[in-house]
Amino acid sequence: MQPKVSKHTTLENWRNNLPPFFFYGKNIPNLPKETPKHLADTYEEIQKGIYTFFNKTKIKLGTEYNWLVNPSTEFRYKINKHWSEIEDLSKEAGDIKYVWEKARFSFLFDVIRYDYHFDDDQSEFVFKEIEDFIEKNPINQGPNYKCSQEISLRVMNWTFALYYYKDSTNLTEAVFQRIMHYIYWQIHHVYQNIHFSLITVRNNHAITETLMLYLSAKLFPFFPNVDKWSKQGKKWFEKEIAYQIYEDGTFLQFSMNYHRVAVQLLTWAIQLAKINNDKFDKLVYERAQRSLDFLDASMDPLTGKLPNYGSNDGALFFKLTSDDYRIYRSQLDDLRAVLNGYTYYNSKSPLWYGIQPKQKTQPKLAEIQTFEKSGYYIIQDGDSKTFIRCGAYKNRPFQSDNLHIDIWANGINYLRDTGSYKYNAELDSVNYFNGVEGHNTVSVSKADQMQKGGRFIWYYWVDKANAELKKEDNNYVFEGTINAFKHLGDNIRHTRKVTKSQGKNTWKVTDTIQNKGNKKIYQYWHIHPGHLEDIEITTLDEEGEKIQPLLEEKWFSGYYGVKEKAIRLTFASEKNVFNTTIRIRQ
Repeated sequence: MQPKVSKHTTLENWRNNLPPFFFYGKNIPNLPKETPKHLADTYEEIQKGIYTFFNKTKIKLGTEYNWLVNPSTEFRYKINKHWSEIEDLSKEAGDIKYVWEKARFSFLFDVIRYDYHFDDDQSEFVFKEIEDFIEKNPINQGPNYKCSQEISLRVMNWTFALYYYKDSTNLTEAVFQRIMHYIYWQIHHVYQNIHFSLITVRNNHAITETLMLYLSAKLFPFFPNVDKWSKQGKKWFEKEIAYQIYEDGTFLQFSMNYHRVAVQLLTWAIQLAKINNDKFDKLVYERAQRSLDFLDASMDPLTGKLPNYGSNDGALFFKLTSDDYRIYRSQLDDLRAVLNGYTYYNSKSPLWYGIQPKQKTQPKLAEIQTFEKSGYYIIQDGDSKTFIRCGAYKNRPFQSDNLHIDIWANGINYLRDTGSYKYNAELDSVNYFNGVEGHNTVSVSKADQMQKGGRFIWYYWVDKANAELKKEDNNYVFEGTINAFKHLGDNIRHTRKVTKSQGKNTWKVTDTIQNKGNKKIYQYWHIHPGHLEDIEITTLDEEGEKIQPLLEEKWFSGYYGVKEKAIRLTFASEKNVFNTTIRIRQ
């Protein structure tokens, strides 16, 4: 049974008493109008029913898509099923994220940006898409009500469109009432089911959903119950930021992309609180700034990209530039502008948030930076960056990647993390991308450092790790140790020492495995295939004997759902030590 329709305000009253937002209508102050071909091409594709999934893959859904079919499997979900009866993990249905992707309505940002820059009017198309979703997705029915984060994002994205097209003749009273009815009951759904995210999940889903509840009274003050929802949402949001973003600015999901998700949500939260004359607990602002400090430190300064580290589902919630998905500059600048009133990368996207930022020169990155809470150790030596992970887990681990090392030089990621690929993929792929085999580290008996359980579960967490990064004379020296492989034996320890010569693209890496018994050890190096001739890796055993590597064709995934052939060097030994020299030819 569908909820009864109630009128909480009129279109005229809403237009005359707009709750504070980033902008009001199609005039975005001081945003220069540009007409880039790639934006026009994306818009033309959308008009033909071709959508960009996970910010990379083009999929033709057609112009009559019904919102229920998984385009990767052609499985059609049943709309007469209550959302709680829908399986989100099914071999037959495939990855449900392929159904959620369009229903999130992130594509509206490409349409609105096209509209603005090309002086067009796409309000008819936008409202027809929203109405089509409303018509074909009854409240609380089918797959698009399965996830409260997706619902929250859909409401935020519809709100963005409503403010941009507030004066459009295509926004009639009837259209406005239908949208308001659905927005109310979607927020209602989020509130009624919030404890799943707050208790069971506690990741970026909880941040998104609690933010939506906080914003409910700011954006829709005429709805019933929103004062209660907003008050609770604010309290929960502050609690989640304190819990999920550690004191040093690192993030509990051990993922660069999910940390960017938190950055985008913080941008909305802090700016909308500010323009509504509200404030969060000071800790929210502190953790937001420290997030920027960490992500700035991790970024390759030449490309604006970060290591392809941690879980990565292709999420980029509010796409306000045409930059490649892997480039983080504009999203970091958006939060920087909200917090501090300036940008480092001269990004124009803060103008969409109603901010006129100053341009400030970014301070030179420190040569060495350590983030001990999560275990990240970073060397910035000129145009080369060395990123090392060594940490124990107090929160749920996502990948078996301890003592992984990423090496960048002159904007090229020579030694890289292979990514995530898909969450609902065949078991071999899941194990490869999430496990030791997909990282630049060492395995015992080809096993992971922790034992893999179902889906996102790991057993025998790495709970002991210590590391130090320092500069000695003309070298940067890292040394870290983890206790791991508990499912293979007692007190197995992996120590990795990395010595980087200052001013030279040369690294010496010593891996020592203790208490492994007679088990064989394997050292993996994932090399950018376009630069195989530019890098030299030599490994000796503890007696100085050269180990011949196995050159293997493996996989790399820089974008969700996309994998490409890549190269891995594997060194194997019955002994206890690998002594490796890495040189990048300049």
